[in-house]
Amino acid sequence: MAFSLVVLGHEVIKLRELTNPAETLDEDVLRLAGEHDCVLITCNRDDFLDLAQRLSHVGLIVQIRRRSRAHERAALIGLLDKAGEAGIRNNINFA
Repeated sequence: MAFSLVVLGHEVIKLRELTNPAETLDEDVLRLAGEHDCVLITCNRDDFLDLAQRLSHVGLIVQIRRRSRAHERAALIGLLDKAGEAGIRNNINFA
């Protein structure tokens, strides 16, 4: 999915480029995204929805699992095209 976003002109930073994901608390992941001025894309719906209600964030996209990665990519790209930066930043969206 990251490749598709890069091809479309979006900057992508993977969590594993910043820290060890297995050792990083969800709260710290959301904080790291904010420190890098990044919208966080996650499949971890319940934990991050709760955190996003309590902590400031740049934006959150909850990726809904679909039948295939191609369907997931299409949903994410559709959201980005439809909502644009103004609809994504500082909001919680579902793709």
